[in-house]
Amino acid sequence: MSAQELDLAKLEPWLREKVPPFEGALSADKFAGGQSNPTFKLTAGEQHYVLRRKPPGELLASAHAVDREFRVLDALANTDVPVPKVVALCEDDSLIGSMFYVMEHLEGRIFWDPTVPEVGDADRAAIYDEMNRVLAALHSVDVDAVGLTDYGKPGNYYARQIGRWTKQYRASETESVAEMEALIDWLPDNIPAGGETIALVHGDYRIDNMIFHPTEPKIIGILDWELSTLGDPLADLAYQLMAWQFPREGGMVGLEGVERSELMIPSDEAYIEAYCQRTGRSGIDHWPFYMAFCFFRIAAILQGIKKRALIGTASSAEADSRAVMVGPLAALGAGYIKQSA
Repeated sequence: MSAQELDLAKLEPWLREKVPPFEGALSADKFAGGQSNPTFKLTAGEQHYVLRRKPPGELLASAHAVDREFRVLDALANTDVPVPKVVALCEDDSLIGSMFYVMEHLEGRIFWDPTVPEVGDADRAAIYDEMNRVLAALHSVDVDAVGLTDYGKPGNYYARQIGRWTKQYRASETESVAEMEALIDWLPDNIPAGGETIALVHGDYRIDNMIFHPTEPKIIGILDWELSTLGDPLADLAYQLMAWQFPREGGMVGLEGVERSELMIPSDEAYIEAYCQRTGRSGIDHWPFYMAFCFFRIAAILQGIKKRALIGTASSAEADSRAVMVGPLAALGAGYIKQSA
């Protein structure tokens, strides 16, 4: 059975035992997106849930950690960070072919385009401010108090991440990309001092990983925590701003060429300033490093999607369009090497 399907005959008895009350005939529909871990809406009578699973088949080491997602969502349940409520985790790969968890289904809005054409200017400005507020709240979580003290490894976050994603990139490499080689060479030697900062970081903080209230500019759930860990919060901030640089066409829609002020979307500088005010920072040094790192990391992630598309285990029909972005995104990242000089 492929990543696009669920074995409902095997799944239903487990759900009836682990997710009470569970009544009515079971059906499942796969959500669009979800490049890494296939995600399904489960319906049983009047009840709705969400199931998120590892893709079946051979996977890269440490990837698709849905058990970590379950743990962090559970830990954040009573914090200022809005997350869906998790219901149950199944670590038995034999049931439907891979590990999975079930969480509540939130009724709200997901915005796939960062220009947020669905709303007016005032709401758009409020949506961006809300994303900034929630990011600051996330980075202010007391990881010891919520039981996540051991959620990341000790030592320098960037050294670990660069090493991890270089290894993952090599494991899925299909051709030589000069800009990726430049980043792999430059990043380890240019890590800013202080990269040991310990905070909870999401790892994929962007607008389409958020569920907003049906009518208000308010986040009711942050999704897709697979890449979360303990590390430097500036990586999350840079990652969000990095995504805004993506072109408007293709599989990854950004803000390139958009007149932000006309849409009440903040400039990078204004967004960074608001974040610094909320987190008590006076400013951020070595910004080109953080941007270069984020472009390197997303290019490595997309290379993994490209490899899975080639061997038939990618979880979305959009995998091919995302995979062609490896080179262009690496080139954008390599551009920051010059800016850091």
